[in-house]
Amino acid sequence: MKGLTKIAILASVLAFGSGIGGASYAAVPVPITEMKHVKEVNVVESWDKVFEQNQDVAHEKVQFKNRYGVTLVGDLYMPKSVKEGDKLQAIAIAGPFGAVKEQVSGLYAQELASRGFVTLAFDPSYSGESTDGEVKNIVSSEIYTEDFSAAVDFLGIQSFVDRDEIGVLGICGLGGFALNNAAMDTRVKAVATSVMYDMPRVIQNGYNDSNKDSRESLLKVINEDRWSEAESGELKDGPRINPEPSENAPQFIKEYYDYYRTSRGYHERSVNSSGAFKQASMLSILNTKINEFSDSINPRAVLIVAGENAHSRYFSEDAYNALGDNKNKELYLVPDAVHVDLYDNTEKIPFHKFSEFFHNNLRK
Repeated sequence: MKGLTKIAILASVLAFGSGIGGASYAAVPVPITEMKHVKEVNVVESWDKVFEQNQDVAHEKVQFKNRYGVTLVGDLYMPKSVKEGDKLQAIAIAGPFGAVKEQVSGLYAQELASRGFVTLAFDPSYSGESTDGEVKNIVSSEIYTEDFSAAVDFLGIQSFVDRDEIGVLGICGLGGFALNNAAMDTRVKAVATSVMYDMPRVIQNGYNDSNKDSRESLLKVINEDRWSEAESGELKDGPRINPEPSENAPQFIKEYYDYYRTSRGYHERSVNSSGAFKQASMLSILNTKINEFSDSINPRAVLIVAGENAHSRYFSEDAYNALGDNKNKELYLVPDAVHVDLYDNTEKIPFHKFSEFFHNNLRK
């Protein structure tokens, strides 16, 4: 890690943080006409995910607003076997940082829906299809935390969801914000993370806290750039990883590239695949900390999943310790798994573990 410069570390964090659809609710005996959601954003209705569609799971594109007025766009999944009058357990899912719902979170959502849940994979504010109509590729610790609550709002007002049995699942960079949300939103009955990152921590301190002096220099660079933004009226993109990592790049950077920049996981709306975050939006993350109140999640259940060989494993271990004396916490290490294995390797992602956890802990 010593070979990475400060700006390269920031670039790695910013860039990688972390046929027609067919099946729809028309085939499901649920009064979908009563589903409550806004319709303000033009979205892609065809199936454009990077994973195969499960024909036993119903899918619908939905829209809802958060408290900041941003229209969030999500994919709602549920088993086709659900009947009118049923009220299912539900899970709001987001992540990784810089990814979109057509990638990792959607895969998790579809798989968990096949196991009996209503799931909502959503694009966080200002990413993917979620927008206020103008700004794109902006990040905010506070807004990302709120987005999970907005997803809970949406799920809880649907006739086919038991609002007292809703959980959240955050993957990679959204994992830290999922924990932050559960510490704030008491309606969240259980929270899980998968290969989580604490994004403020890694942006402020570098990987493995190896560059704790980088925050001040990054603040200076970004704030100086604000002059040119103020003069031009244009927001500047932050740095990106080179299209192809060099031979001596850290292995995890190569693994990110293999997912986001190849046919394996590339998606045009993903910042990690084809864009960059606005640089100045990193200021709020450089000036905040999350998970300061993780011990207040107690006694609600927490499942923290990490790869045994993941470069990000230390985030999960520290988050687990920050939960304090919570008797309902568990740290689960997936044997012989690196970080990106838990993006799309269905042989290694412990869906059975997530399913069992939510089924057991969302019960009243």
